[in-house]
Amino acid sequence: MTARRTPDSFRAARRRMADRLATLFSWCATILVVFVLGSILWTLLEKGLPGLHLSIFTKSMKAPGQNGGLANAIVGSLMQTGLAVLLGAPMGIFTGIYLAEYGSHSKLADSVRFVSDMLLSAPSILIGLFIYMILVAPFGHFSGFAGAVALAVLAMPIMVRTTEDMLRLVPLSMREAGIALGAPKWRVTCFICIRAARGGIMTGVLLAVARVAGETAPLLFTSLGNSELSFNMGREMSSLPLAIYQYAGSAYQDWVQQAWTGALLVTFGVLIINIVVRIGIRGGKA
Repeated sequence: MTARRTPDSFRAARRRMADRLATLFSWCATILVVFVLGSILWTLLEKGLPGLHLSIFTKSMKAPGQNGGLANAIVGSLMQTGLAVLLGAPMGIFTGIYLAEYGSHSKLADSVRFVSDMLLSAPSILIGLFIYMILVAPFGHFSGFAGAVALAVLAMPIMVRTTEDMLRLVPLSMREAGIALGAPKWRVTCFICIRAARGGIMTGVLLAVARVAGETAPLLFTSLGNSELSFNMGREMSSLPLAIYQYAGSAYQDWVQQAWTGALLVTFGVLIINIVVRIGIRGGKA
């Protein structure tokens, strides 16, 4: 005689089937994502490595056929992105601290959070147009400083959201332990909460850097681009995204090659920053 299956056995079988389907879907999604990322990296290596030579780092952009490089674009990207982080990181992190630790239930905090979320989803070209109206049009010229401010505005909402979320993950018991020892709230925030969440906060900064390092649209309205090497943030300044935008659709093969090489530099630059900072965070925890 065959044993009759009980409702509990049916439920167990259904759960096992659902678990297997979910596991299969997860594996398929993982393989798909890894395949897409691998394809992108392989294409960048295949197209970009042939043009990676010393002149890329030592020569500025030149006319087709003159063996130019991307030195001015590399310097412009580093200066504008670096200044954007210096401008945006303090404001973004301190705003996130305020929202998480001091303004949880206030109307001001709700308004700040709403504006931050709106900026997070705003198209980058609108940010560039806004900065153009306040920093470019009134002065009559484009500048690297205006480009850095546009990138800072794009980076701040990411830092605000990440900092707030990471601080909210810090257990309440850690705050209570600090207060029980007689520490004021600002000491608990600085020496307990921020220290516990610093890995997540640094990840937010890295996400912001990765976001702004490849932005092109806001720079078209602010720094515009410059074919010469310039360290003056008060005048037009080139960047790797602008060089890629200018060269990628060109009819000249050497410019197209430099566009692929510039894309490779942007990608691996962000990758190296992530690796170095994560190693530093792990070293700090040791």
